[in-house]
Amino acid sequence: MKKDTCVISIADVWRKYDMKKNDPLVVLRDINLKIKKGEFIAITGPSGSGKSTLMNVVGTLDLPSFGYVYLDGKDISKMNESDLAYLRGKTIGFIFQQFNLLPTLTALQNVMLPMEIIDVPENDARKTATDILIALGLGDRLHHKPNELSGGQQQRVAIARALANNPEVILADEPTGNLDSHTGKFVIDFLGRLNKEGKTIILITHDLNLVKYAKRTVHILDGKIKQRLSK
Repeated sequence: MKKDTCVISIADVWRKYDMKKNDPLVVLRDINLKIKKGEFIAITGPSGSGKSTLMNVVGTLDLPSFGYVYLDGKDISKMNESDLAYLRGKTIGFIFQQFNLLPTLTALQNVMLPMEIIDVPENDARKTATDILIALGLGDRLHHKPNELSGGQQQRVAIARALANNPEVILADEPTGNLDSHTGKFVIDFLGRLNKEGKTIILITHDLNLVKYAKRTVHILDGKIKQRLSK
């Protein structure tokens, strides 16, 4: 693997879960995937195909049972939890279908949270979070909590949070799934703009209408990569 071209590299990865009374449940089988810097890749597959587990492995939120995952050239199996969290926080920004905003925090505080993980000074974090939220049209919603925001506004806060540490990679899990068509188009177009600016975009989706935005598509079925398509 060349460190200057691949930001995430997955080699011979299997993921299984031990079941108390049954044989182990194998969710991923022999996954090999390299994601280059600046790519826009879509990972698709039906419900139960293993794409959510693959997302967690790609995002280093879950460790494989076997095989290797390299993030920015580093073998995550050799990192302790604290160092991995720091590297992940600097390298990957996450956008989730359910937004995953903390309900007790304001929009501003939610966006500041990832910066706390990598020890950004509070004043700097506040300014960065404010600037991003204003850029996303939420300057008048800084001090609103998630239940005071529409679904589209919550997703824009989630996007702002993902951008907080200026990560190299944006990993978006069904980012338009809970949005109306107009807001969903805003989100996917925004991801496209980020990609043109050099960000690596990893889109997890079952929506074939979104796949057309990606430059490469990986289809997973029954825990295996079945098809790879590039434009």
